[in-house]
Amino acid sequence: MKPVAIFRFSSDDGPGYFASFLDRHSVPRTQYNLDEGDALPTNLDDFSGFVFMGGSMSVNDDLPWIRPVLALIRQAIADGQPCLGHCLGGQLMSMALGGVVTTNPVKEIGWNPLLAENNAIARQWLGNDIADHPHFTTFQWHDETFTLPEGATRIMGAEACENQAFVIGNSLGMQYHVEMTPEMIEAWCGDWEAENVDASASVQRPAEMRAAMRENMRALNGLADRLYRRWIAGLPAH
Repeated sequence: MKPVAIFRFSSDDGPGYFASFLDRHSVPRTQYNLDEGDALPTNLDDFSGFVFMGGSMSVNDDLPWIRPVLALIRQAIADGQPCLGHCLGGQLMSMALGGVVTTNPVKEIGWNPLLAENNAIARQWLGNDIADHPHFTTFQWHDETFTLPEGATRIMGAEACENQAFVIGNSLGMQYHVEMTPEMIEAWCGDWEAENVDASASVQRPAEMRAAMRENMRALNGLADRLYRRWIAGLPAH
């Protein structure tokens, strides 16, 4: 199998659990650290799929790599190559396909509940049991949101942020973070004060995030496994 290309935009927002998932399933990977100046690949046929991580920047920022990344996403999806976006990565996918990224009414930081949509596409990605068990807990850290691009199907939503995940073909864009590890959460908690926000229904303090970590990590990993298994099933075998 050709490797999966992973694009990192921030040093503290790497592939985390996703990398270990690929290793367990013997899926090769190549990482491009755009935050360190790595150039984008020029031949997309060298890869089986493309993965876009998170970052504190906005897709609306005037950064030199944003337009090339958007073009790469458009080309990959047009060619039927699977893409996978985490938070900023999901926003990049939405924008590349004609969606819009704007400020969400509230920030989401910490452990937040999501609700699976009851449609055929959601069942393909999340399992047939979602009709009876539609609630999931994910980790969030964002203040912007994406619209659904034309042709996409929403598979997860939430009260605080309506569009949480969409599927288009064999590609998945997410607003939340399923790639988190305890070490990543601990590091991000150190940035909480810089958010300049009070705790609320959708924003947790570091102590709350840490207290719930042990209980919620197993559920988060379980959701990640569901989504990642379905995503790698769409990778070409050659």
